[in-house]
Amino acid sequence: MHPAEETDEIRALLDRYLIGLDDEELNDAWASRLFTRDARVEFPMSGHKGLDGLAAYHRESLAAFAATQHLGSPAVVDRQIEGEDGRGRARLRANLVSTHVHHPGGTGRPLFTAGTLATGEAVRTDDGWRLASLSFRVLWTEGTPAAPKASR
Repeated sequence: MHPAEETDEIRALLDRYLIGLDDEELNDAWASRLFTRDARVEFPMSGHKGLDGLAAYHRESLAAFAATQHLGSPAVVDRQIEGEDGRGRARLRANLVSTHVHHPGGTGRPLFTAGTLATGEAVRTDDGWRLASLSFRVLWTEGTPAAPKASR
């Protein structure tokens, strides 16, 4: 595969992840198309390790809101030809604005919005590129977030 095509495939992982949060059924097939078996996802309020239960973790987190919309910038991808394990590796970074709509009947403002720096690592697997880690650092917020959940 041409290096530019690989970079596009790596960028598409984050794009598909963000669109999936808003518009897809978050099930095990969704997670396995995006993540490695030992993937880590870290948010400021919680996180999850491993592919098992990753889709459920996302479903439960998003259930705190009536709707969400995640808008990401194009990812900056820094590829390495070979990692220590002999597979291709890449780091990626992107900016993200997430809007979360609270369920009706709440006492605060109807929206919680966050500006975030997303960083991650992708690994070339036998099934193509997959995210091995993804973390989010909140840079600013407006409104009231949902109550935090414990990490798994």
